[in-house]
Amino acid sequence: MLPFDSFDAYLFNASRALCSPLAVFIQVQGCFICLILALGWALAAYVRGREIRRMKSSMKSGNSFAFLTLDINELEHSNQVNLPRVSVVMPLKGFGEHNLHNWRSQITSLYGGPLEFLFVVESTADPAYHAVKRLLVDFKDAVYAKVIIAGLSTTCSQKIHNQLVGVKQMHKETKFVLFLDDDVRLHPGSIGALTTEMEKNPDIFIQTGYPLDLPSGTLGSYCIYEYHMPCSMGFATGGKTFFLWGGCMMMHADDFRTDRHGVVSGLRDGGYSDDMTLAAIAGAHKRLITSPPVAVFPHPLATDLTFPRYWNYLRKQTFVLESYTTTVNWIMNRALFTTHCYLSWGFVAPYVMAGIHMAAALRYYFKEYSLEDTVLTCSGGLLLAGCLAICTVIELLSMWNLTRIEVHLCNTLSPEATQLSLASYNWCLVFIAMLVDNFLYPLSAIRSHLSQSINWSGIRYHLRDGKICKIDRHKHLVPKITDLAGKDLLGKQGPTPKVAIISSLSRTLAQWRQPKKYDI
Repeated sequence: MLPFDSFDAYLFNASRALCSPLAVFIQVQGCFICLILALGWALAAYVRGREIRRMKSSMKSGNSFAFLTLDINELEHSNQVNLPRVSVVMPLKGFGEHNLHNWRSQITSLYGGPLEFLFVVESTADPAYHAVKRLLVDFKDAVYAKVIIAGLSTTCSQKIHNQLVGVKQMHKETKFVLFLDDDVRLHPGSIGALTTEMEKNPDIFIQTGYPLDLPSGTLGSYCIYEYHMPCSMGFATGGKTFFLWGGCMMMHADDFRTDRHGVVSGLRDGGYSDDMTLAAIAGAHKRLITSPPVAVFPHPLATDLTFPRYWNYLRKQTFVLESYTTTVNWIMNRALFTTHCYLSWGFVAPYVMAGIHMAAALRYYFKEYSLEDTVLTCSGGLLLAGCLAICTVIELLSMWNLTRIEVHLCNTLSPEATQLSLASYNWCLVFIAMLVDNFLYPLSAIRSHLSQSINWSGIRYHLRDGKICKIDRHKHLVPKITDLAGKDLLGKQGPTPKVAIISSLSRTLAQWRQPKKYDI
């Protein structure tokens, strides 16, 4: 019995120590963080929900196409013929289980103006090359699209290199350029909604959106969902934002033609992250970034997304804080680095303390100890643990509500697509993912800071003074599959599956698209 009693004594002493002023502050701070997150998600849910109510109101007024535009008059041919030309640039890397669906959603946009799609790959050896070529054969009469071979990057990340090569080959009359990641699943009216906002407000520098992660059931997929959720509130403002997501960015084409604010040179000369670089440029020149409330896109995660692949993804995300363009940008990244690390462990620590309080209370309950020795410790500790539990429930309910509303919004914006559902979300795993992700984030950030290099899809980038200074390419660096989408990078997983043609969709596109032939 002695070891048992010694353990109990240690446990009660630990619980008593965690009732000190500093420990109480940390635990109260954890409750405060939960409530702040809950409030942020509640505000984001309000903005997204308001858009749903607007669409429902428009439908009740007889607008069956409210998922495209709230003003049905905008669909008149006289308005459609005046829509600006848009070039969609999609840098590709590898081929995975969701790519064909995502690409279809992109090229089957119901935007009525002149539209071109530029799929940019590093080389013909990329598995994405043959897959997208097959897809374009099926849609050759409905859309204008082409595949561009970009070659190897030498001064910036391969993604940025592909984007800049695509921009160089866009149509000379293109007014807006839209950068999309190949894991973005667009709604039929997404391009039209982004273009409308750009036309309404010429002061907009960049328009962006944000993904709604669809976890596949693994802990790694839930960790990624949880990692993205706090950022989602920054994109659900319904207008101005300071955040930028590289998976969806619409910009003025002339900004690239004239290298305005150094957008081309800033990306080309040592750029690692497209969104962080452009956000820094926007901040330095006080330019406007906006995120429309309808710019939320389903993002299915790979069904076999393992925990190590989540860790690799987290490493790449924390590594972006090591890249910067100016001294001010460096200071902001350091501030973000410090704040995020502090809040992450400040979020996890109270749960560890609450676990100790609960263990001490259970030991007191199951063993006979004198009331005077334990009641004060147990009661104070249980009070703190109870407050944390209540705040956690409020936080999870707010997260659930925002996810529910975003799922509803996505279903409303894509009425003919397979409807999304909350039924597949495991909220116990969400809670575990919250603890795991916040515990690992500081470790990943510190490792990124110390290493100053990262392996991104088989290419190792080295940074110096916030810029890429060296690029290594070796076969042993190339993983078999990518982290999030599980895309094949080596082209050794068998032949590319054939693409089924949805003839009714093609006919719908033909009816909606402007009959005029555009010179490309």
